[in-house]
Amino acid sequence: MTSKERVLKALRREKADRPASDLRCTQEVWDALKEHFSLDTVEDILDKLDIDMRWITAGSIPFIGPKERSAPTLGAEGTDIFGCVMKAAKNKYNTYYEFVGYPLGNCKTVEEIYEYDWPSLDWWDYSKVKDVIKLHKKTDDRAIMFFAGGTFETPWYMRGMEQFFMDLYENPEIVEAICTKVEEYYYQRALRVLDAADGQIDIIGSGGDIGGQQCLMLNPDTWRKLIKPHTSGLVKPFKDMGLMTFYHSCGSVSEVIPDLAEIGVDILDPIQVTAKNMYPEYLAEKYADIISFHGAIDEVELLPHATAKQVYDETIRIISILGKNGGFVVSPSHQVQGDISVEKIIALFNAVKDFRYT
Repeated sequence: MTSKERVLKALRREKADRPASDLRCTQEVWDALKEHFSLDTVEDILDKLDIDMRWITAGSIPFIGPKERSAPTLGAEGTDIFGCVMKAAKNKYNTYYEFVGYPLGNCKTVEEIYEYDWPSLDWWDYSKVKDVIKLHKKTDDRAIMFFAGGTFETPWYMRGMEQFFMDLYENPEIVEAICTKVEEYYYQRALRVLDAADGQIDIIGSGGDIGGQQCLMLNPDTWRKLIKPHTSGLVKPFKDMGLMTFYHSCGSVSEVIPDLAEIGVDILDPIQVTAKNMYPEYLAEKYADIISFHGAIDEVELLPHATAKQVYDETIRIISILGKNGGFVVSPSHQVQGDISVEKIIALFNAVKDFRYT
């Protein structure tokens, strides 16, 4: 069975030979893995660990737009394509990037939103998409996902979180305008990537962190009225094209999982198991028949504090619960952080390789 077949079975909630796998890391962890395995590239590490699911993002595609708006969102200091300004914030394990400038923060009218200097679709060299995909298919036919973007986080990145949340109640027309423009851009860019890939992309990803530790960060009915239609705009059209779909949101989102399934989401990421009603037993009992799961190997408590043996054992346990019908892609519950040892990462994926569906 190929990696691609394994992943697609998981998204269809069918059992394969073993669970499918995925991995995201901070740059510090990629560097540690390169050193450990004496490898040069991220793709080589993913092949070494036999990771099935592979991400293509806009950051994977050569940027040919203006240098003054070339910083990758949340990936470097500077200004990103939308005009958001970021600066570095460091701790002893990782470097992160925080927003310090919000280009739409002072807008008062819908007209100002539409008149803003929005990014061009021509700022990317789509002719290189096939070359990027080829790097991931050196050792097996992998499942390729293009992550299109999100219509909740990017709007608040541009507006400022506090102002955007106030707008949800005081200026919903501003919310609608920003979300509409962001959705339109991400949708059209994804179409260009799909066209350039010529059938080699299997999954379209989108997302936006709408969950807190105890519940959604906004009223569920407000989300359904103002945000869900734009969330659907990066899911349903691609589902209708025959592609599989992926949605990312950290936190407690269990109360809107039926909504996500209803708009066509096939698999939900990252399953933050320490958040309310996101523990595996609850999700498997309530939602395993309508959606697949991605992630769930706890990045908050398990990976930083457990032994490699405990990581192995817990991974086996989680697979047996969330993968009871095959609908599970095993992965850490977010990017692996710099305080996680290489040995624990290897233990996690050894568990994936050792598990066999019956």
